[in-house]
Amino acid sequence: MMDKFDLAIIGGGPGGYVAAIRAAKEGLSVALVEGRDLGGTCLNRGCIPSKTLLKHAGIINQINDAKKYGITVPSYSISMSEMVDRKNKVINQLKNGIKGLLKQNKITVYQGYGYVANDKTVTIKTDNDIKKIKGDNIILANGSKPFVPELKGLNEINYYTSDTIFDIKKVPYHLVIVGGGVIGLEIACIFNSFGTKVEIVEMADRILPSEDAEASKFLAGQLTNNGITIHTETKITGFRQETFNTVVEVQHKGKDDKLYADAVLVSVGRSPNLTGIEDLSIKMNGKFVTADKNMQTSAAGIYAIGDLVGGYQLAHVASDEGIKAVNHMVGNPNVNSAIPRCVYTFPEIASVGLTEEQAKNQGYEVQTKKVDLAGNGKAIAAGENSGFMKLIADKKYGEVLGVVMVGSHVTEMVSQATSFMDLEGTVDEMDSMIFPHPTVSEALSEAASAWLGKGIHAN
Repeated sequence: MMDKFDLAIIGGGPGGYVAAIRAAKEGLSVALVEGRDLGGTCLNRGCIPSKTLLKHAGIINQINDAKKYGITVPSYSISMSEMVDRKNKVINQLKNGIKGLLKQNKITVYQGYGYVANDKTVTIKTDNDIKKIKGDNIILANGSKPFVPELKGLNEINYYTSDTIFDIKKVPYHLVIVGGGVIGLEIACIFNSFGTKVEIVEMADRILPSEDAEASKFLAGQLTNNGITIHTETKITGFRQETFNTVVEVQHKGKDDKLYADAVLVSVGRSPNLTGIEDLSIKMNGKFVTADKNMQTSAAGIYAIGDLVGGYQLAHVASDEGIKAVNHMVGNPNVNSAIPRCVYTFPEIASVGLTEEQAKNQGYEVQTKKVDLAGNGKAIAAGENSGFMKLIADKKYGEVLGVVMVGSHVTEMVSQATSFMDLEGTVDEMDSMIFPHPTVSEALSEAASAWLGKGIHAN
């Protein structure tokens, strides 16, 4: 007899497992089908491995800078295998936490790949078994996989993607990264700190082409100062394997060149994982699944969330969309909130709302104010005063349209700006709020004061 559930979820990443727990708390019977690892890409091959190794890289940076603080570290060594082991321990600790939460909430977990039919039956396939279940509702949370473009010679060389780079056996001498987006830049910072010569090849005219131009330019300068080479407006024309090197053939403004590396990372975006939904009669938007504001597809009772629907491919977006889908099922209202975006490079970038360019394109009369962290007391004391806070607001009413932060720890501060956006706060309200001193975050208050022409430390 087929097991039946109020809700069957395909995919146990940050979209799927969060939706499962929320649905269980709303009183629904829930099945969660996962083909690989609970936690999905974010936990196993993305956010958590990269942040763990970025922490290791940050410690190396601190050791290298220790003399500035009157501390001498005569020598140190790094072990790639021990760092990868620690990364795996972090993953397993968090994975066990998810397993415990699912069990605690009485969610039935099926290990296998789910294939969904129009009648909402799910065929779960493993290597040696096939099982069918049925859900009154379905959430498709299939996630995504690294996109590997068809580039001449790529199949003839050994290369890494973000799925494989975090299990690398030894620190490469020279790493070429194809793609100057978030993932490529974070990995660039990791290996740069490990002592690798890093070169980034980006087709666009700047790294982070979707982020605020000033933040992108500032980060490019910092990365270059740290020894990373960035080739913008450059395309890959081919790869070739030699005895000791991989040859990366590039073209910049019509001029051909060659880069020689012992490791290549392909990081040019992600494609939705459509495995298991091929037989569904649902509308598509190119390679992505079309979903409405409640995350419902064109088929009633079938929802799609996360990387499967495109937009911001961020873990916290997938979680929010999973909750939205569950809310719609049980009749709870949905509210749209501002979405913060974080880049965990050295220095970090955190932003929320519109970039300056987007705000102008949407017809706002935009006024911006940027305050450098160069004079911030806490940042100077910590030796981390490289960066800025930028406030983007509507000139007429002072409504905060966007905030861009660049500097150490700004990913921990952006929620403050997100709160202002969610509450439709104005620059006047931000200026009247008391920020503690000394903190890096008080530069946001300084930006508001300066925007109003009342700045104390900034004009």
